[in-house]
Amino acid sequence: MALDSAKKSQIISKFARKENDTGSTEVQVALLSARIAELTEHLKIFKKDFSSRLGLLKMVGKRKRLLNYLKKKDYAKYSKLINDLNLRDK
Repeated sequence: MALDSAKKSQIISKFARKENDTGSTEVQVALLSARIAELTEHLKIFKKDFSSRLGLLKMVGKRKRLLNYLKKKDYAKYSKLINDLNLRDK
């Protein structure tokens, strides 16, 4: 379920604020979104994989908390990020 290093570095370089930025909120949300997409495809095939489903729910909750934080801190970055990742806003 983990992302391969090439795809991970590609996502980091796209959403990083500066060089060697791996911990900013935008990067964390982008990486979580990629993992959520992969896990969703996995669960479409393996419907009874309940431990992976629990991990998916935890990741979705973490992404939601990070997005709420970013929305409060910097709404412009938040709106740009959800447009880039094709996420819905409430």
